[in-house]
Amino acid sequence: MTGRPRCAVSVVIPAYNEEDAIRAVVERVERALDELVREGTGLGAAEILVVNDGSTDRTAERARVSPRVRVITHEHPRGYGAALKTGFRRSRGDIVVFLDADGTYPPERLAALCRPIAEGHADMTVGDRMSGGGGAMPLVRRLGNRIFSRLLSWIVEAPVRDSASGMRAFRRSVLPRLLPLPDGMDFIVGLSTRAHHEGLRVVEIPIPYAERRGRSKLALVGDGLRFLRTFAVVAATYNPLKFFGVLGLLALAVAGYLGLGPVAHYVRYRRVEEGEIYRLFTILVLGIIGLQLVNFGIVGNRLLALVSGLPLERRGVLGRLFLNQAFARVSWRLGAVLCLGAVVLNHRAVAQFLALRAIDLHWSYPITGATMFLVGAQLVMAGSLLAIFRRVEERREYLGALGAEDDELAGAGGDRHGTRGDDREAGGVRPSGLPS
Repeated sequence: MTGRPRCAVSVVIPAYNEEDAIRAVVERVERALDELVREGTGLGAAEILVVNDGSTDRTAERARVSPRVRVITHEHPRGYGAALKTGFRRSRGDIVVFLDADGTYPPERLAALCRPIAEGHADMTVGDRMSGGGGAMPLVRRLGNRIFSRLLSWIVEAPVRDSASGMRAFRRSVLPRLLPLPDGMDFIVGLSTRAHHEGLRVVEIPIPYAERRGRSKLALVGDGLRFLRTFAVVAATYNPLKFFGVLGLLALAVAGYLGLGPVAHYVRYRRVEEGEIYRLFTILVLGIIGLQLVNFGIVGNRLLALVSGLPLERRGVLGRLFLNQAFARVSWRLGAVLCLGAVVLNHRAVAQFLALRAIDLHWSYPITGATMFLVGAQLVMAGSLLAIFRRVEERREYLGALGAEDDELAGAGGDRHGTRGDDREAGGVRPSGLPS
């Protein structure tokens, strides 16, 4: 970007075989930019970039409406997200807008998207088709968008009405926080997920949605699965406990449900039936896997908090439940009790094996004891890890406070001896090793 002239707004239009619609879309964008200038918003200088993603028709030719339009061509199709990233990289605007080339999104709402960013009220604006009367959207896509929006709302713990809108604007300075992103159609859901997790101010602007011209490039099943994968990968990057914790609790819930029958039968008849061995092994496996998934999420969130500095209190219900010192203490104590209980339950079996090299107790005792001990060990390790992380955080806070105190003392010393320091700088004397 160095050396290139800046402008206020860059409009990026990714296009692949859109010869039927591209010319009309670019002309509408030009009129919208002219209107933006007439409004006196200060967003005068603007550019239009059409990224021709290896089209085999006349898309590139028909996009050249005026000298203000720059057409950038990929020799071969790279994908919707790749085309957008090329446009972002080649753009010069302080505000970057993008919309599809199929005529479904209204360029006339360009000013409405740019205005909150220009006025400092938002970092990103999203054209909300669901609230703007998207009657031309096919029923299946409308249903899928609502499902993804609900999923994203749960992931980021903020209301999201349109998670897959292809018309957005954002402040150029936030772009490094949004990358990396996928090259395919799942670019959009990755962008939405990352923007919310990065704490950007996202404002949704209702827009109408029109019927597209030409054939849709969206593959419902394939792209839908890619959307889900991108949701999971990006969200797990920011909040592992949200995903792995839920999976772990689900496994633990299934293990608990499977254990209700054998426990009730034992309480009533004081015996365990031979056919229950497979159920008890399943409970053992699900219990261990469930606890490991929860522990993995806990460790992941703690590491992210240390590395990124993102506060733990923004981690939702599971974070408030598992990422606190109370849970660390309860986990350690409960784990120790379960381990001790396993030893007590199987002390006769251990004594028999040591004395006779054989065990005549019922198989249910070793399996139950092993389950209790393994679960207890997992809880002890979880509590110990949380205690270690807390000590690291306390040391980090202490060093930060110490550094701030040193800076304050240094500043006070500089005030007292500021004249001498300025004289040395003026005389050309610099500390050794610093650039002049």
